[in-house]
This record gives sequence, structure tokens and C-alpha cells, in this order.
Amino acid sequence: MVPFYQCPICGGEMKKKKVEKILRGGNHTAVLKVSADVCLHCGERLYSPRTIKLFEEIRRKLANQEVSEFKILGKSFQIQPS
Repeated sequence: MVPFYQCPICGGEMKKKKVEKILRGGNHTAVLKVSADVCLHCGERLYSPRTIKLFEEIRRKLANQEVSEFKILGKSFQIQPS
């Protein structure tokens, strides 16, 4: 993948960074740390095609409850303010 030097959204400078990505599938959620080109102005993230395929595979596994290979981090809770 050719790196972007300018953000396609705002024209800002792009920099390769490690970022945290939250993925959801069904009732499950996964947290990943991946590389992305990140705009230093607006924060837009661009991922490689390989990383996007990884996201799709993880979402599929989450939706199908194929989570035995994933490390459990804790519990999530939904709060409904009154």
C-alpha cells in the first residue's frame, strides 16, 4: 500500500501510528492495536487492505461466537440513564 502523505478528507499531514480499534460483532466486542495512517489535523484513520481484511474476519468470528482464541479482558455494561 502506498502511504498517504496528505489526508484525503482535509489535506492535513498523515503519520503512521499505532492505534486502538474497537470492533463489534453480535453481542461481542474486541479491542485491537493496529497500524494506521492518521491525520495530524482531523484524526482521520486510513488502514491497509490487509488490516481491513483482519477487521472483517474478527467481526465475523465475534458475530458467530467463535471467540475461543480471543483473550477475555473483562466485562462490558450498558447503562440506561433515567
